[in-house]
Amino acid sequence: MSAGILEEARVSYLGPAGTYTEEAAMFFFPDASALMPEASVPEAIADVVEGEADYAVIPQENTLGGAVVNYVDALLAEDSVYVTGEVILPISQTLMGVPGASLEDITLVCSHAQGLTQSAEWRKDHLPEADTRVMDSTAAAASYVAETGDKTIAAVAAPGAADLYGLSVLAENVQITDANKTRFYVLSASRLEGEGLTRAVFAADCRADRIDDIMVEIHEAGLELVTIHDRPEGSELGHYLYIIEAENTGGIPEETLKAMEEIPEVRCLGCFEMTEKRKQ
Repeated sequence: MSAGILEEARVSYLGPAGTYTEEAAMFFFPDASALMPEASVPEAIADVVEGEADYAVIPQENTLGGAVVNYVDALLAEDSVYVTGEVILPISQTLMGVPGASLEDITLVCSHAQGLTQSAEWRKDHLPEADTRVMDSTAAAASYVAETGDKTIAAVAAPGAADLYGLSVLAENVQITDANKTRFYVLSASRLEGEGLTRAVFAADCRADRIDDIMVEIHEAGLELVTIHDRPEGSELGHYLYIIEAENTGGIPEETLKAMEEIPEVRCLGCFEMTEKRKQ
């Protein structure tokens, strides 16, 4: 854990209990004084802005589903929070139903949009006739199946959700690939500072024909691109909000961050370390 990160922290996250975001929060903050599930990413971020939580943990990108765009939008819309950490979590999706259900019973599969995307190929082979329903989270899908008690409905969720909601595992590892991972950002109300931090994330507000110049400036500053996503800026076609993550494995000097922030279209969203949970 990077210097400056509180050990006994109050941590909000995209809930409910049993989500991958909770798993990421527990991994990054093993000594948290409180874990606070929220119904949405904006609510989790608001906890930090209002001082109700020290940190918030939100999903940012998945290997298979790409950027979780509405969560990226929530981060870009808030100018008083900073990225102070990053967790990469291996994702093992599990199909679960009420006790006594079998694959042959299932006519509807519920999950978060990312869970449905990640399990699409498996479902095409094993449940080709089943309909799908998008839920707010994978854990919400598991909770819904448990509440209905309907043997024809299944959820795609984290393995631990089966025990949490009293469901039976119908199939394990239903994701497309074992390389499936999700990246989570740890947010705080203040920027993490200190020598040796190796990653930084920037927001750029510009037209598409300007982003090439900004990327050249990032490279000339000694940073290597990790990932970039674009979102509509909303005022005109061809104008975007970009979220750009870059790194220098030897550590990012403060002068480099200052140089980047001198670019009119760019603001720094934070400097941090990445940590990855290894698959068991």
